[in-house]
Amino acid sequence: MEKLFKLESLLRENIKNIVPYSSARDEYKGSEGVFLDANENPHGSTTNPAFNRYPDPLQWKLKERIASIKKVDPTMIMLGNGSDEPIDLLFRAFCRPGIDNVIIMPPTYGMYQVAADINDVQTRKVNLTNDFQIDTAQVLAAVDENTKLIFLCSPNNPSGNALKVADVIDLIENFNGLVVVDEAYIDFAPNVSFVPHLAKYPNLVILQTFSKAWGMAGLRVGMAFASEQIVSIFNNIKYPYNINACSQAIVLEGLKGILQKEKMVEDILNERERLREELIKLACVKFIFPSDANFLLIKVVDANAIYKFLIDKKIITRNRTNVVLCENCLRITVGTIEENNALLNEMAKF
Repeated sequence: MEKLFKLESLLRENIKNIVPYSSARDEYKGSEGVFLDANENPHGSTTNPAFNRYPDPLQWKLKERIASIKKVDPTMIMLGNGSDEPIDLLFRAFCRPGIDNVIIMPPTYGMYQVAADINDVQTRKVNLTNDFQIDTAQVLAAVDENTKLIFLCSPNNPSGNALKVADVIDLIENFNGLVVVDEAYIDFAPNVSFVPHLAKYPNLVILQTFSKAWGMAGLRVGMAFASEQIVSIFNNIKYPYNINACSQAIVLEGLKGILQKEKMVEDILNERERLREELIKLACVKFIFPSDANFLLIKVVDANAIYKFLIDKKIITRNRTNVVLCENCLRITVGTIEENNALLNEMAKF
C-alpha cells in the first residue's frame, strides 16, 4: 500500500476543534508569588505542607530529566497515570466510536481490548505466529480505511519475547495510521528501544513505564513518546493534573538511581536464567518460552491444577491457559531468590 501519513486525517473532528481546559498553572508557570488564582488552601495541608498547591500540569522538571536519559526532546514526552492513560487517549483522539477500528495481536496486553471496548471501537485480531512473532502480511491485509491504530507489545506480554525489529518497521512504513509500540519491559531486553526512530517516523508512538525495571508500580506513572504534534494532542485532552505532586517528586528523585535500577535489572536477569534452568527440570513443566522480559511463560501439564495448587500455598502466578496460543501456560514473574526457591520447592511436590 502507498504510505501517505497525515496526522490531521486521523484526528476526530471534535478533537480538532476542541478548546482545551486552561488551568491556573497553565496560565502562570512561575514558582514564586502570592498565589490567589487556583482556590487552594493557603494554610498548607493536613499531611505535607507542600501539597496544598496544584502540581505542574505538564510535569516539566520530570520530563526534562527523562529527556536527558532517553535522549529525546521533552516536548516529545507525555506522562500518564500509568501507560493505560495514553492508551485511552489514543482511542479518544483518533478513533470514532462505532466507526473506526484498531488492530491488536493476541496474545497481548489486555488493556488494548478493554480501552477499545470502553470507547466503542472495533478490534481486529490478527494472532501472533506460533513463535509469538508478527504475521505482517495478515496484519496489513486486515487494514481498511477506518483502521486508525496498530498495537504492538515488545517485549510481548504474556509471551515475554521481543518482536522482530524488521517486522515492526515494516508495519510502521506501510501503514497510514499510528503504530503504537508498548515497551513496558524494554529494560530487560537486549533489543534497543524504538525511541530513536521517532525522528524518522511521525506515525510512531512508544509507551514505557516506571512500573517494571524502575520498581515504581505503586506511583502509576507511564510515559508516551511521540512527535511534538501528537504529544500536544494528548496534552489538550488529558485531565489537567493527571500526575499528582507526590508521584512527580518521587519519580524525579528515583531517576537519580540509574545505577541502582541497572543493578536490579541485572539481578532479575540472572535470576530469570536460574529460574528457567531449575523449572525445566521439574516433571510438571513441559516447555519454557524464550523471554526478554522479567517473567517466564511456561507450559505445564495442567495449568489450572498447578495454579490452584500454588494458590493454596500462597504462591500467586498468572494462569494464562484461556489465552490464545497459551493453553496450559502459567506466567511467572521473576521474584527474589527466596521467592523463586519457594515456588520451585512447591512445584517440585506437584
